[in-house]
Amino acid sequence: MPNILDRIVLARKKRIAEAKKSMPLVKLKQEVANLNTRFDYPFEQALKQTGISIIAEVKKASPSKGVIDETFDYIDIAKDYEEMGAQAISILTEPDYFLGNNQVFMDIRQVVKLPLLRKDFIVDEYMIYEAKLMGADAILLIVSILDYHSLQQYINLAHNLGMSCLVEAHDVLEIEQAKAAGARVIGVNNRNLKTFQVDFTNAMKLKERVSDALFVAESGVQTRADIESLEQAHVDAALIGEVLMKAENRKQTFEELRGHL
Repeated sequence: MPNILDRIVLARKKRIAEAKKSMPLVKLKQEVANLNTRFDYPFEQALKQTGISIIAEVKKASPSKGVIDETFDYIDIAKDYEEMGAQAISILTEPDYFLGNNQVFMDIRQVVKLPLLRKDFIVDEYMIYEAKLMGADAILLIVSILDYHSLQQYINLAHNLGMSCLVEAHDVLEIEQAKAAGARVIGVNNRNLKTFQVDFTNAMKLKERVSDALFVAESGVQTRADIESLEQAHVDAALIGEVLMKAENRKQTFEELRGHL
């Protein structure tokens, strides 16, 4: 019986095969080649700021929670994040389980200046060129769904296209693979992607394994106390989604997390 992650990956591969029919990889590469590419990696610069950086997430749904935001005024949400002082924005583009899409990403790109992370289940180089064309500053790469050769290849490709990679690991072995593959930003997901259960301490337990890369804690941040725990562990950034997406007063919740209230 395939787990949730296996089902997501299979669905992604099917959709990419369809996308290649309407926009072949060769044509996609040509379009990307026509872009003016910068190599200052703004996503990484945002995470190097003093104190813990906040990557605020835009997502309509998830496999574990279903639809999180029925109205999903994603433009207003992204503008709020920028005004509130988030350092970067993560945008889900996976369509089948998170109800995301590329158009949401591109629409947000038009209205905010913050670095944008394309959060998806990248299983083909096609999706990396696609992210570049969409205006992404960074992409998510998940160690557990890629073989080592692909992980290394995708990191190098993204860097050569002027994009950063948030390389997601879940245990010591995956962290070592990420480091060996050349990851400059490593994220530890507190959510097990096979069961979607959350263990908030996972990132803090694994932080000591990462010294030469920027470190991001993903999933499970709910309170100011959680942020303080991450600060004490010298985590560079926290990726926060659900608690902000579900908040009745998003700005107030953000201020509370920041410790300003």
